[in-house]
Amino acid sequence: MSDKGKITPSILPGFMELLPGEQVAFNGMLDSIKESFELCGFLPLDTPVIEKAEILKAKGGEETERQLYAFKKGENELALRFDLTVPFARYVSQRMNDLTFPFKRYQIGKVFRGERPQKGRFREFYQCDIDIVDKDNLSLAYDAEILSTTYTTFERLNIGGFLIKINNRKLLTGFIESLGLNEKLSKILRNIDKKDKTGDESVKQELSNMGCSSAQVEKLIKFINTDGTPKEIIKSLAALNIGNENFQTGLEEMQEIVKYLGYMNIPVSCWKIDLSIARGLDYYTGTVFETILKDYPEFGTICGGGRYDNLTEYFTSQKLPGVGVSIGLTRLFDQLSERGLIKIDGSAILRVAVLPLGEYMELAYGLVANLRKNNVSAEVLLLGDGLKKKLSIVNKRGIKFAAIIGENEIKNKVITIKDMESGEQEEVNIENVVDYIKKA
Repeated sequence: MSDKGKITPSILPGFMELLPGEQVAFNGMLDSIKESFELCGFLPLDTPVIEKAEILKAKGGEETERQLYAFKKGENELALRFDLTVPFARYVSQRMNDLTFPFKRYQIGKVFRGERPQKGRFREFYQCDIDIVDKDNLSLAYDAEILSTTYTTFERLNIGGFLIKINNRKLLTGFIESLGLNEKLSKILRNIDKKDKTGDESVKQELSNMGCSSAQVEKLIKFINTDGTPKEIIKSLAALNIGNENFQTGLEEMQEIVKYLGYMNIPVSCWKIDLSIARGLDYYTGTVFETILKDYPEFGTICGGGRYDNLTEYFTSQKLPGVGVSIGLTRLFDQLSERGLIKIDGSAILRVAVLPLGEYMELAYGLVANLRKNNVSAEVLLLGDGLKKKLSIVNKRGIKFAAIIGENEIKNKVITIKDMESGEQEEVNIENVVDYIKKA
């Protein structure tokens, strides 16, 4: 507190607050993502921010428990959700008799992780998720559909070239098992998952520290760095002649997904097979994928997900396999803003500011009411003495049109409409203002 006993206003590290113009831009991205999800047939869903702690701990693993915001209220052990997938698994398990399968849902909301705050990492952030679940079996076509929706979403966001990197956990698991490293499987997968951040040499060192032989390390590194077109990589994998059941199943699934991606006309410039993609969460069982921006690989993964066949096993004996993907919107927006890649237009959500230059409030508010009735955002600007000052405020706020009502306008039964971007203005009959604005 200060000397006068006032509390210094501040927020905790790892939480984002935006200025109005920034929030408008953020909301624009959020709306675009929502529209893309709905365009691809996903239904909206919302789940509580607070869940029973036992629900969130059921399948998260040690890392998740360390990051969980958990607390007690009365006799209840509670926690803030750390992602949207586990609550979704609970939701589907609880309500399966009321849902139509396959069930496609999207959810956009805040999640909370008690991470150490650092640049680009947040404790509270928005996730934008889509998932598809079915009873007993889920066609691999839905894996491809998730990838297709990812492609559609980033095309519509228009934030630059992107690349969706695809792998299959069974391929990785099967290859590791074929090297006789079954007992070290989870640790190896987590180490490989860090490759993009740490590089090959760090991965090699960690593998050696785990007790892998130099021959095993070299084979693993060569495997995860396999490159080429999808057809070339699949051919290389088949040529390894690995008899491991997991590996063979993963190879068949990859071939199937590649086939469906061709059906869906997703440009090959936007996706590739990357055998180093592992995904850190333990619940992924098959296809896994991550998306990066081509021009900004330093952003890291901006979108990731995969298939989970067993996520609901802690909640129900009914098998409910699923596949999904999540966009970390808060982190993505922060990175784009930091590099000046987000257009911030003041706080412009208004299309029209009505400027009464005298005692013309009845007409001004009547015009605003008529514009709003016709879905045109508008308000009466009360600030500023004189036209010049009022126009300066309109310009600063990034509002597209100024509707000027002065003595001359009243006399001629017109409204002067000034386009603040071009500087052009035109006198428009009062009854035609709405049509004029909507067509402009």
